[in-house]
Amino acid sequence: MEAVATPSAETINPPARHRGRWWVAALLFSAMAFNYFDRQMLAVLKPSLSTELKWSEMDYANMVFWFQAAYATSYLMFGAVVDRLGARIGLAVAFVIWSVAQMAHGVARTAGEFMMARALLGIGEGGGYPSGLAAIAAWFDKQERAFATGLFNAGVNVGAIVTPLIVPVVVGAYGWRAAFVATGLASMVWLAFWLIFYRRPNAGGSIVDKMPVDETPELSAPIAWRRILRMREAWAFAIGKMLIDPVFWMFLFWLPDFLHKRHGLELKTFGLPLAAIYIMSDAGSILGGWASSALIKRGVSVNRARKLTMLVCALLALPVIIAVNISNLWLAVAIIGLAGAAHQGFSVNLFTLPSDLFPKRAVGRVIGMGGAMGAIGGMAMSQYAGAMLATLGSYTPIFAVAGCAYLVALGIIQLLSPALAPVDEDRLLD
Repeated sequence: MEAVATPSAETINPPARHRGRWWVAALLFSAMAFNYFDRQMLAVLKPSLSTELKWSEMDYANMVFWFQAAYATSYLMFGAVVDRLGARIGLAVAFVIWSVAQMAHGVARTAGEFMMARALLGIGEGGGYPSGLAAIAAWFDKQERAFATGLFNAGVNVGAIVTPLIVPVVVGAYGWRAAFVATGLASMVWLAFWLIFYRRPNAGGSIVDKMPVDETPELSAPIAWRRILRMREAWAFAIGKMLIDPVFWMFLFWLPDFLHKRHGLELKTFGLPLAAIYIMSDAGSILGGWASSALIKRGVSVNRARKLTMLVCALLALPVIIAVNISNLWLAVAIIGLAGAAHQGFSVNLFTLPSDLFPKRAVGRVIGMGGAMGAIGGMAMSQYAGAMLATLGSYTPIFAVAGCAYLVALGIIQLLSPALAPVDEDRLLD
C-alpha cells in the first residue's frame, strides 16, 4: 500500500503567509535603524573630535579597524548562537552588548579607549544580521524573502539618515558625551518590544501572533563548520560579502570626512547631503529586493532573478569612481547616493543566497561566515583608506576600489555558484 504523506504544520499553516510576518519585518527594520545610528555616530563626530582629541588619520582608521575585527569574530559567534538558540535570544543578547558599548563611548578619553569601545560595539552589532536574517528565513518564503530582506536592510539607511540630523542637535544641547549615553539608553527601549512581541512562527505567546503551538522542535542540530567550509556555495556568498561590504562601510565611516575636506561641510551642515545619500540608498534596498522577488513571481528562476538584479546594481555603482573629481556638492551627492542605492540593491539579493541555498539549520553559520569575511574586507579597507589619506591626502584611489567591487563580486559568485541550486542536505552531513 502506498504511503500517504502527512502534511506538516508548516504546510497547513505556512508562516510566510501569516499576517504576523510583517510585524516581524517592522521590528527588524527598527533594529537595524538603531544598529546603524550607533555605528555611524562616531563618523559624524569625527571632524570635530579629531580636532578636540588630536586624532591622526591612522588613529581613526584603527578605531574602524578594531570595530571590524570584533565584528568579524562576533558575526561567526552569533551565527552559531542563532543556529542553536534562535533569532529572539540572539538579537536580544546583541542589543544589550552594543547598547552598553555605545554608552562607553561617552566616557572614553584617549584614542585607545575609543578603540576598546568600538571593539565592544563590533561584538554586539555582529549579532544583528545573523539574527535578523534567520528570523526572515523562518517567516518568509522565497517569493517574499528578498523583499522582506530589503525592508529589513532599509533600516540601515534610516539609521544613517537620522544620525546626521539628530546628532548635531543633541550634541549642541548636551555635549557629545551625553549624546553617546542617550542613544545607548534609547536602544534598550527597543529591546523590551522585541522580547515582548517576537516569537518563532507557529509558537504563539506573542501579542501579535496567537497561532497554535507547533510541537516540532524549532531547531535541530546545526551543521558542522567543516562541512560548510567545503561548500562552494558558502564561499560564493562569503567572498561576495568580503568584496562589497567594505564599500558601504567606507561610505558610512568616511563620507562625513570626505564632505568636510572636499566640500567644506561640518557638523551642522552634514545633515541634508548625508540624508539625501542614505534616502537614495534606502530606495535601492527596497527596490533591489522587490525587483528579484517580482521576477520570481513572474516565473523567472531564482538564479536568473537574483543575478540579473545584482548585475544592474553593479553597473549603477561604477560612476562613483568620478565622484571625488566633481566640485558641485549636489551632483557629487547624487552620484554617491546612486552608488549607495546600487550597493543596497546588490546586498539584499546577496543576503538571500544563504536561505535560498542552504537548509535552515545551516543558514546562521553561512551568514556568520559571510559577515566575518565582509568585516575582514572592511578591516583591509580601513587601513587602505587611512594610508591613502595619510600619504596622498586623496580619496581618488578609495572611490576607484568602491566603483569596481560589485562587478568583481558578481563574477566570483557566478564562478562558484553558476546555478544557485539548493544544497542537498546529505552533502552537509557526516
